[in-house]
Amino acid sequence: MNPAAPKPPSLSQLSKTPSWISIGFLLGALFVWLLPSPEPIVIEVPVKSEVVPPLVATRTQPDFSELEAVFALWNKPAVWANDLTEVALWDIEAKQYSRFYEVRRSGEQFYYRSIFRLTRPILTHGVEANAPLLFTEPDARRQEWLQQHDETNWKAITDSIQKISPPVKPGIEGK
Repeated sequence: MNPAAPKPPSLSQLSKTPSWISIGFLLGALFVWLLPSPEPIVIEVPVKSEVVPPLVATRTQPDFSELEAVFALWNKPAVWANDLTEVALWDIEAKQYSRFYEVRRSGEQFYYRSIFRLTRPILTHGVEANAPLLFTEPDARRQEWLQQHDETNWKAITDSIQKISPPVKPGIEGK
């Protein structure tokens, strides 16, 4: 042995902290092991034999009473082709024209049928802006109206051009 070599410390000189950490860890592990295991959580969902209603209300039978009342007051702009027209009714809940119907007339009687969508162009002339019904018109009548409207506009443009006097060149006015 070398007398100059350092001597290892005695047991009384060693730090006691690591042993206290070990004891705390062992006590914590023992405490967790002794805890009672939790009961498994079982959620029972009641099974119903009836169908759950959808979130959106659907009509099983169309209710034409509202349409009849509105159509009786607002049917003047209706465009008939073979005693048939299509309308869109304003839906208060949806805040849009979302209820579509086909209306057939026979004399003074009207017959209504629910349809998925409109199949004709919407009538855009001769109808009030705040009407609760949108009316449709046949394609042929729509094209006829557009052509007539274009001819009227063209005539108004050509008339206004003819009323304009030609420009006068400066210095030639009195000659």
